[in-house]
Amino acid sequence: MSSLLSYKNYNGTVEYSKADNCLYGKVIGVKSLLSYEGDSVRELEADFRSVIDEYLKDCEERGVQPELPYKGTFNVRISPDLHRTIATYAIEHGKSLNAAVEEAIEHMVG
Repeated sequence: MSSLLSYKNYNGTVEYSKADNCLYGKVIGVKSLLSYEGDSVRELEADFRSVIDEYLKDCEERGVQPELPYKGTFNVRISPDLHRTIATYAIEHGKSLNAAVEEAIEHMVG
């Protein structure tokens, strides 16, 4: 079972507040603070979708592009030995370093 909510390519966390006796969460992967809550899973999911819809509508009304949760680029720090190994693999297989890393990640999680 996943503890993430997904809607329109946005993901959000699911947390429980014992003090408030409710579920809550926030949209991850964006700089804007987009939070939601509910007394049940159904309410939490509905509020999550509502927050995303309101965010997208607000962006449209203001004429700004909504933040994309994942742009497809990120920096990774690895050891020099692993860097050399993946670079050598890429050269031997006629691929770019990015393509080789993408292939490795896809193999791991895809």
